[in-house]
Amino acid sequence: MKDRRPDGIEQYDHPAGGWDALKAVAKTLAHQQVVAQGTMTLLKANQPNGFDCPGCAWPDPKHTSSFEFCENGAKAVTWESTAKRAGPEFFARHKVSDLWNWTDHQLEDAGRLCFPMRYNAEEDRYEPIEWSAAFKLIADELNKLDNPSRAEFYTSGRASNEAAFLYQLFVRAYGTNNFPDCSNMCHEATSVGLPKSIGVGKGTVTLEDFDYADAIFSFGHNPGTNHPRMMTTLHNASRRGVPIIVFNPLKERALERFAAPQDPIEMVTLSSTPIASAYHQVRTGGDLAALKGLMKAVLERDAADIAAGGSGVLDRAFIEEHTVGLDAVRADVEATNWDQIVAVSGLTKDAIEGAADVYVKAKNVIVCYGMGITQHTNGTGNVQQIANLLMLRGNMGRQGAGIAPIRGHSNVQGDRTVGITEIPNKALLDGMERAFGFRPSGDKGHNAIEAVEAIIAGESKALICLGGNLAVAMSDPDATFGGMRKLDLAVHIATKLNRSHLLTAKTSLVLPCLGRTDLDTQASGPQAVTVEDSMSMVHASRGFLKPPSDVLKSEPAIIANIAKATLGDRHGIDWDGLIANYDRIRDKIEEVFPDFHEFSKRARVRGGFRLDVAASFRRWNTENGKANFLVAPGLDEDVLIKNPDALVLTTIRSHDQYNTTIYGLDDRYRGVFGRRDVIFMNKDDLARRGLKDGDRIDIRGLVGADEAAHLVRGFTAVEYNIPKGSVAGYYPEMNAVVSLHHYDRLSGTPSYKGVPVMVAASNG
Repeated sequence: MKDRRPDGIEQYDHPAGGWDALKAVAKTLAHQQVVAQGTMTLLKANQPNGFDCPGCAWPDPKHTSSFEFCENGAKAVTWESTAKRAGPEFFARHKVSDLWNWTDHQLEDAGRLCFPMRYNAEEDRYEPIEWSAAFKLIADELNKLDNPSRAEFYTSGRASNEAAFLYQLFVRAYGTNNFPDCSNMCHEATSVGLPKSIGVGKGTVTLEDFDYADAIFSFGHNPGTNHPRMMTTLHNASRRGVPIIVFNPLKERALERFAAPQDPIEMVTLSSTPIASAYHQVRTGGDLAALKGLMKAVLERDAADIAAGGSGVLDRAFIEEHTVGLDAVRADVEATNWDQIVAVSGLTKDAIEGAADVYVKAKNVIVCYGMGITQHTNGTGNVQQIANLLMLRGNMGRQGAGIAPIRGHSNVQGDRTVGITEIPNKALLDGMERAFGFRPSGDKGHNAIEAVEAIIAGESKALICLGGNLAVAMSDPDATFGGMRKLDLAVHIATKLNRSHLLTAKTSLVLPCLGRTDLDTQASGPQAVTVEDSMSMVHASRGFLKPPSDVLKSEPAIIANIAKATLGDRHGIDWDGLIANYDRIRDKIEEVFPDFHEFSKRARVRGGFRLDVAASFRRWNTENGKANFLVAPGLDEDVLIKNPDALVLTTIRSHDQYNTTIYGLDDRYRGVFGRRDVIFMNKDDLARRGLKDGDRIDIRGLVGADEAAHLVRGFTAVEYNIPKGSVAGYYPEMNAVVSLHHYDRLSGTPSYKGVPVMVAASNG
């Protein structure tokens, strides 16, 4: 008799996409009670005269089809355009202490926020407050602080360029550069690492470059769940015969095989297209070793070719004209022996050399990577080694080749471009002075880790969040939640309720805002906002749905009103004029950032425009004017991995979530249904600990000697195809085992993808 798997764990053998994706979309539409409206809404997603999907940042093709949305994009859109409402009546029925016991899914599933609310501690409820009173209350609390830097101003990557720009203008006029941002927790290693390598913290490729690539390498990301529209690009590349080489601890279904819902033949015949031509299951934390192995193999092939009378396989003309630092990288790689590389990466030498052969034979190579590369204690080093690998053969700054960081939220890149940064450079300060007549402080502000540390220490007393779910997204929830509850002021600008809103301060407000799908009407009429995708394309987004409440305000309007109440007429900024017509905001963005020349005009062009990415044209805006080969010493992921019984945890997203938003409790492609309390483990790791599939286990994060244990209890072990020494569990549930002090020291990115842990049978 076949052994019974744990409850809710099934074998799922279907390809990604296909009919199951369409069924999931239909189910989501029905659940959110927006079947008719939802279908019409989806048809406007990512269209030239429609709105930008609030999900991922994958770019729109120049020639859009009638259906430019994916399963998870449909979930994001319908989640926002739901008919469900969380208005004053909802909060009158539910105390905050009761809501705390709801799941994260239940909280957001309550529906759209409809009215500004203030927390009443005596009643333990949020109660309605008029907008004018809310703005005055916020202003009074901010102006009460003895130093502006005792306030923190968080941004979510879904904020538009216009909202983000006004936000940084307000905060800098207020007097601080404390800008904890969601990018601090995902691709900050890119923003810090790539400028030192190639002079820009963005990718160098366009969507069209994929049409000219001869090989695509994919490191540490799961496009089928986190950016499914990328699957169309990979599907097309695979059908052209382009090798797609994947490095990832788990075999993600979409990178194995994919059935395109827009392909009538695949849908009718129930067939699919293989995506990865080679799938290398690197050990969690072994990416640096794998990358050095690839470079070592390339250098060995170069030497062998020269010894045989050839000219070598490196692009020596590119290296000599455009780069410096290869000798140091070569010495580091040559000093790293194959035994070390194999042991740390978890891959065989033959596997690494096979991937290197594909790389060497291809004329044009694109390397894509996600948070599986960046969210490590050596995330910055990982990113720079990818740049090194590409530069060995000149795969940077030419058609069909380059580096492609795959971003998450639809404008997480754009909010940085328009000024959301805790480290303002001279160009930003000069631009602000030019546009607004005052020069902001150039002092470094707080990133996300530093902001939460300051809140926990009682040094920061106020927090304003432009979207997001900061407390839940951050590591170490015990410490983070406790700190948030000590604040004097907490303000959340949001479309839906989430757990961060329940961490009440002395004064707590939830301010409802328009969503991406909502019609935004200001004094001059309907408005459009703009976003920047992960390939530096900027385009307009226009909502069209009737807002869920007549009293909702847009994010720019809320920011401008808080600024006006707090600053008065300081610096002579016409806040009312700016929000009356968003073209005026764009004019100011253009004045501060000249790359946005003719911003409003170009944003109205079908498809938008691309910002200048100098490295795409082999212009290197580095200190020495060259692209730099950079050394990342050693191979070890983390010094805390000393115990031979330690495993390395990577946090993952289910197919039913987006960041901290939980749409449902299924993870279809991994065969998990109706639950999230599971830990995926290798069968040998289970056996070594006397465990078996379905056992209840405790997971303890290994932290410094001066820290308390980071422990979660009673999760279910699931035998899974994952490398020995690696385990995986869902984010944000697994954040409890991640120390707040466990992060990349160069970028501040938390190490969500490389957490040393101990696993044992549950005793609780």
